[in-house]
Amino acid sequence: MTRDELWVCHLGTIPYLDAVTLQERIHARRRADELPDTLLLLEHPPVYTRGRRSAAGELALGEDFYRTRGIDLVETNRGGRVTYHGPGQLVGYPIMHVTDIGSHLRTMEASIVSALACEGIEAHSRADEGPDYTGVWVGPRKIASIGVHVSRGISTHGFAVNVENDLDPFSWVIACGLPDVEMTSIASESQADSPAAETDGEGERLRCFRKRIAHSFCEVHGRRQRIVSPRRLGIDAPIARPHSRRVAVAV
Repeated sequence: MTRDELWVCHLGTIPYLDAVTLQERIHARRRADELPDTLLLLEHPPVYTRGRRSAAGELALGEDFYRTRGIDLVETNRGGRVTYHGPGQLVGYPIMHVTDIGSHLRTMEASIVSALACEGIEAHSRADEGPDYTGVWVGPRKIASIGVHVSRGISTHGFAVNVENDLDPFSWVIACGLPDVEMTSIASESQADSPAAETDGEGERLRCFRKRIAHSFCEVHGRRQRIVSPRRLGIDAPIARPHSRRVAVAV
């Protein structure tokens, strides 16, 4: 383990609360300097999460509406407002030493913009328009959401890039606290640019983009990427979920 390395671990699909537990474990080991800065890359089953700045009414259709569609509802300590995670969306959780939260967010945005450029998608940050615009945009459409938590100088949570996921669930909430936000994805933008665009099979687009974002994230941080297995991070046992507080939705 060297200081110029950034470890990257691909975890597949993990329930949201299990991923929270994993982050807490790795956060403790990073704080104890047992691990270097680490990026977890994964997908979640369908879930809405509420960040610390979420307001009443952002989940306005009622808990039954969401649950009958197989979407869980969870509160979280990350920054930001309500967002959606689901299959086909690439989620990244950087667990790393942070001295400046603003710089951490902007660097994360830059890594996503760079990775999207390799996909032929011109994206940008809108951070100067206020905290609700944190993330990455393609024109007026949002393609990536960001929300973090920093405790004792170590970050958890991170980013979610819409790759080939269903975008409809975003329209059932006030996503990111923006009533008129239009979400997009790599698949949608690629089809817009080239109607004949295809992948080599289901999930191939996400697998390719996962490699791009890992490379870009390490590059913008000036680190050498090292791919590690879950076992190398001590993830070799069933995950004990923490007690969670479910969302009480006002209709």
